[in-house]
Amino acid sequence: MRNSRRIKRMERNRKKVTGLNLTSLMDVFTILVFFLLVNSSSSEVLESPKSITLPDSVVEAKPRETVVVMVGPEAVLVQGETVIGTPELLDYPDETIAAISERLADLERNIIGINTRTVVESKEITILSDKTIPFSVLKKIMSTCAGAGYGRISLAVIQKPAQT
Repeated sequence: MRNSRRIKRMERNRKKVTGLNLTSLMDVFTILVFFLLVNSSSSEVLESPKSITLPDSVVEAKPRETVVVMVGPEAVLVQGETVIGTPELLDYPDETIAAISERLADLERNIIGINTRTVVESKEITILSDKTIPFSVLKKIMSTCAGAGYGRISLAVIQKPAQT
């Protein structure tokens, strides 16, 4: 009975699995890679350096890409370049700071690429200031930026949850 014709015929006609079809698996991984690439490129958060502690606030608007002025306890940086020391600004006699306005003028002259052009031409500035910096220093920096033609000035803060 074991070697009956019917069993032999069934063994001959049975399809054997020779390999694994990876097409659908590759499609899923391709879609996953595209999803991760699209979502990782839209960064909307400014990275604050370790030396600056930003104040907390309830914020509704997302930050845009602008010229960044960082005011730390030791120095003032415009687009990552040290311009002047913060202790010097406490006793600075003028309301406008020449070193900052010179750096902003250099940024307008040295445009490299489309992204830099749109950032500089938007005439927007974001100030990242340590919360221990006195407002008199921030006022001098803001008036210098306004005098250089940057009319839209934003202060960066850490977003805390809205109170309900």
